[in-house]
Amino acid sequence: MMAQSRFSIRVPASTANLGPGFDSIGMALNRYLTLDVRLSDEWIFVVKSDNLEGIPTGKENLIFQVADWIAKEFKHTLPAAEVEMVSNIPLSRGFGSSATAIVAGIELANQLLGLDLSVDEKTRWASLHEGHPDNVAPSIYGGLIIGSHREEETNIVYAGVPDIDLVAVIPEYELSTKESRSSLPSEFSHGEAVEASSISNVVVAAILQGDWKLAGRLMNKDLFHRPYRMPGIPEWQKAAELAQDLPVYGATLSGAGPIVLFFAPKGNGKQVKLQLRGHFNDHRVELMEVDRHGVTVSTKAASSNQL
Repeated sequence: MMAQSRFSIRVPASTANLGPGFDSIGMALNRYLTLDVRLSDEWIFVVKSDNLEGIPTGKENLIFQVADWIAKEFKHTLPAAEVEMVSNIPLSRGFGSSATAIVAGIELANQLLGLDLSVDEKTRWASLHEGHPDNVAPSIYGGLIIGSHREEETNIVYAGVPDIDLVAVIPEYELSTKESRSSLPSEFSHGEAVEASSISNVVVAAILQGDWKLAGRLMNKDLFHRPYRMPGIPEWQKAAELAQDLPVYGATLSGAGPIVLFFAPKGNGKQVKLQLRGHFNDHRVELMEVDRHGVTVSTKAASSNQL
C-alpha cells in the first residue's frame, strides 16, 4: 500500500575509506541530494541543479532503476511519479554521489510502496547494489559507520558523530571510481594483508576512543590504496605534505577522489580553510560538517534554499 502521495527525500553525501578503512569506514557529510516527489502519469526526473546536468530524466535514471529493483524484489509495481532533483554534491569527486542515488532510490520505493524498511534493511539492499557499505551506510544512518559486506550478510557498527572539523579541497576535474580502482593491485601477500589490516584496525580503535590524533597519523600509513592512488592525484600528495605543518589530525583521499579531506580539532576548521586557500588557488576549499541524521523524509516539498 502506498504510504505517501507527495513527499521529499533528503540524502546526505558521504566520505569513504578514511585512509586504511578501505570499503569499510564511512562518514555522512552536510551536502545533500534532495528529491521532491509527487504522483504523476509517467516517470520523469526534473533536474534543478547545474551539477546534475546530463542526468537521465526517464527510466534510465539510476534512482528509478534502484527503486524499480526494490519494487520487483518485493513483488510490487511502482506507481509513476514526477521527481524534482536538487543537489549540491559534486559528481564523481569522492563524496558518494552515486551512493546517494542508490539510497534515494531505495527510500523512494520504500515511501511509494509503504514497505516500512528498517535502517538495517535499507543498508543491506544498498550494500548489495553498491558492493560495499562505506558510502551507502553513512547516507542512511548519518554520522560515522564501520561496516562489512559479504554475500550472506551486511554488518554495521554505528560509531556516532565525531567531534571534529572537516575541510575539503575540491578539484574541478572528475575521477570515476572505476578509473581510480584500476590503479589498485589485484591481490596482496599474506604478510602485506596482515600489516595493512593491522593499521586499519588501530584506526578503527582510535576513532572509537576519540583519539583522532592517532587515527590521523595512521591514515598516512595506509597500505591498501595510498601507495597506488596517490601518485596520480597531485592534490593528495600536496595535502600530505601540508598536513605536517597545519593544525590538523591528518588528511586523506575522500572515497576514490580526487577530493582531499582534512580532519581538524573542533574549532580549527576556519583557520585551516583560510590556510589551505593559499595553497590551492585553483580549487574550492570548503568547511564541512558531519551529517547527524542520514536519509530523511518529509511530507513538505523541498526547496533549494534549504540546502
